Amino acid sequence: MQKLQETAEKIRTMEIRGAGRIAKAAAEAIRDYAAGLDVASIEEFSTRIQEASSFLISTRPTAVSLPNAVKLASKYSSGNVEEARKEIIENANCFIERADKALGIIGKIGSRRIQDGDVIMTHCNSNAALSIITTAFEDGKDILVIATESRPRRQGLLTVRHLNNFGVPTTLIVDSAVRYYMKEVDKVIVGADAIASNGALVNKIGTSQLALAANEARKSFMVAAETFKFSPNTILGNPIEIEERSSDEVIDPVILADLSQVQVKNPVFDFTPAKYIDMIVTDIGIISPGMAYAIIKEHLGW
Repeated sequence: MQKLQETAEKIRTMEIRGAGRIAKAAAEAIRDYAAGLDVASIEEFSTRIQEASSFLISTRPTAVSLPNAVKLASKYSSGNVEEARKEIIENANCFIERADKALGIIGKIGSRRIQDGDVIMTHCNSNAALSIITTAFEDGKDILVIATESRPRRQGLLTVRHLNNFGVPTTLIVDSAVRYYMKEVDKVIVGADAIASNGALVNKIGTSQLALAANEARKSFMVAAETFKFSPNTILGNPIEIEERSSDEVIDPVILADLSQVQVKNPVFDFTPAKYIDMIVTDIGIISPGMAYAIIKEHLGW
């Protein structure tokens, strides 16, 4: 249980960040926990697996890849402990392998929509979006990237470092400069933390700003997302909870202590309506936002 708790803490504190990385880490944690679980009955096994799953899922309420990974990895049908353990290990390994392959597939499919000479704007730090960009660059396409800082945690610095290592010409801008630079952009490519059944996107705070500016400027807005980032619970009418993190990420606590009439809000994500999304590039192909329901039903087993 200690290793699982350590993984949960790393997810909670964002030492492990990004929906895809979180999903893989959670699947690995459940797999390893099940592998080492010493119990006397299938009932106890079930209880312990359920407790571990709930504990992991509670660490980050918005990233739907986390509960999807945990649920897909922890499924079993056997009434025998050893067989159930084997099923979980196999399911988790299958999920991890699928997640690893998904990025390459998304990169290949999405890069076909990138034209030679394109200027691409991106936000935060999405492996899926970066896969599209770097694949297009490695295919020999002459592209430029404009990346936002993505405050308050400045994940944009991770993005520009990644692109720099690939040799991709990149410009870093402050978040509030998105609309100013949108006139120079051909395409916007962002990742996803969750996609609702109606095709709405939940992603790093500020994503909706890019979508609105792109719509106004008649620029293409593309989302890169593995299928495990679609939210099954939204079919049942449950809204996606938007996580709010500590004010310490925004302002020094010592400074805030002197501002008795000031409160700080730090939402991590925002919603982008489906009508502002031109396409979603997934590991099963390019879809319209309206196909989100079908993805949930057919590929997530709900």
